[in-house]
Amino acid sequence: MEYLTTDEVMLKAKEAEGKTFKEIDSYNRLSNKNSKGGFGQVIEESLFGYKINSDARPDFEHLNLELKVTPFKQNKNKTFSAKERLVLNIINYMEEVKYTFETSSFLKKNQNLLLMFYEWIPGIEREDLKVFKSILFTFPEADLEIIKQDWHTIVNKIKAGKAHELSEGDTNYLGACSKGANKNSLREQPNSPLRAMQRAFSLKQSYMTALVRKYLHSDQLVSFTSANELKKKSLEEILADRFAPYKGLTPTEMAARLNVNSNPKAKSFIPQIISSLLGIKGTKLDGIEEFSKANIQFKTIRLKPNGVPKESMSFKNIDFNAWATESWEESELRQTFYDTKFLFVVFQYKETEKENPNREVYFKGIKLWNMPVNTIETKMKQLWQEVNTILQNGVVIQEKPYGKSSRTHNNFPKKDFNGVSHIRPKAQNSNDKITLPDGQMITKQCYWLNDTYIASLLKDLY
Repeated sequence: MEYLTTDEVMLKAKEAEGKTFKEIDSYNRLSNKNSKGGFGQVIEESLFGYKINSDARPDFEHLNLELKVTPFKQNKNKTFSAKERLVLNIINYMEEVKYTFETSSFLKKNQNLLLMFYEWIPGIEREDLKVFKSILFTFPEADLEIIKQDWHTIVNKIKAGKAHELSEGDTNYLGACSKGANKNSLREQPNSPLRAMQRAFSLKQSYMTALVRKYLHSDQLVSFTSANELKKKSLEEILADRFAPYKGLTPTEMAARLNVNSNPKAKSFIPQIISSLLGIKGTKLDGIEEFSKANIQFKTIRLKPNGVPKESMSFKNIDFNAWATESWEESELRQTFYDTKFLFVVFQYKETEKENPNREVYFKGIKLWNMPVNTIETKMKQLWQEVNTILQNGVVIQEKPYGKSSRTHNNFPKKDFNGVSHIRPKAQNSNDKITLPDGQMITKQCYWLNDTYIASLLKDLY
């Protein structure tokens, strides 16, 4: 059937809302174990009556409209989020470098999207899942400017012969995700003898979550920039400009200038300063549109006078049972550093604690950072492998004398392990414990980035 207008396409898409994929799947693709294909093919073939193809052109070519079927899930706190990134078209490394953004394969195929959302529910057979809502989506002007910057970041890396070093952390909204049967799905790249893992353009999971929140849950995100500003500067440059006038001030002085009335000892104090500084007072940082869509997580760093952080940087508590059963490629540790950009908000003490116990910190600057792929695949992988080995062999927990009392020690990697990361406790107290895979109880642990490693990342600030 030929659809002459987008209205006709949408009317057909709306017919699927509330139906299970089993009800839509007239060719029994999902129940036939010998039949390859997923939900997108069921919708294409059974709902819209198109033959399955892997054409580089949009699905509804004459309407310049691409069809995408994508899942969302309900979280424990009843909010919605995307279950995964939205994978778009395969990147041909040898060809993409020949285009401008306006003539790119990405824009040609994905300028207009028909997004059909279905709710993923654990434990439900896939054919029993239901189509929830369909929307016509065109990128907002400001988003498209950030995506354009992302596209150039990806293509410039390919041009430099570094397609094998691409990471989703390199960019903000548009990613270059791995796409292939396994890690041996490799492609030729320009300006390098090395073959690079096959990748596809994708909209990050965080970007898709923002769309889910907006279109399925009616959440309102607040932006701190505009399309006009993004045409002149990168997101990082805009952030730097926003923070620049406050260099050298204490947090209390920053709060006074920004009319932030909050307890300086409260955990929300610095986040309130940041949101106010960005011109969106009262908004939580995950309510900032650019932070939410780009998965930018902020970390406050306090440097000693010598430029080394006062402490190492902690992350989330470890689920050792999951750690012991997941592969490196699917591990939470790997995904965190591949998918996340970090906004370091840096303060520094001018005096040592010995010189002045009541000293204050002064705002030093910011850094938007993502961990390089090489570091993830060497140092962080070493940490993951070492912990896995220890879990398999059994964790050694010992009580050792410490002054007039004792301290509990274990054999997880310490700060001297590889110069980048280590494992140590992060708990409310010594009774805040979890159960290890071998049945032993241990104080809650998390992975940390070493203070000296963080210092090496911030050299340009001091």
